[in-house]
Amino acid sequence: MNRTLQRIARDCGLKKHITMHIARHIFATTVTLSQDVPLETVSQMLGHTNILTTQIYAKITNEKISRDMSVLTERLGDKYRLAE
Repeated sequence: MNRTLQRIARDCGLKKHITMHIARHIFATTVTLSQDVPLETVSQMLGHTNILTTQIYAKITNEKISRDMSVLTERLGDKYRLAE
């Protein structure tokens, strides 16, 4: 599997050494979490029995945090506005 991933990386012009381990990180972070798939679902997709294991693979990006904060701000609107 690692040799096939290396061939794909080479054909795509990537210089980075790609392994199945790295591919799982990419899948968890880029393919799923950044597309708003819940962490619990990602955990099941990766076959983890403990969500803490998934948290090792899936890193939250600043872009994801920014998008989530924008969604939250829009949902809350003026709900928690300070009295003047």
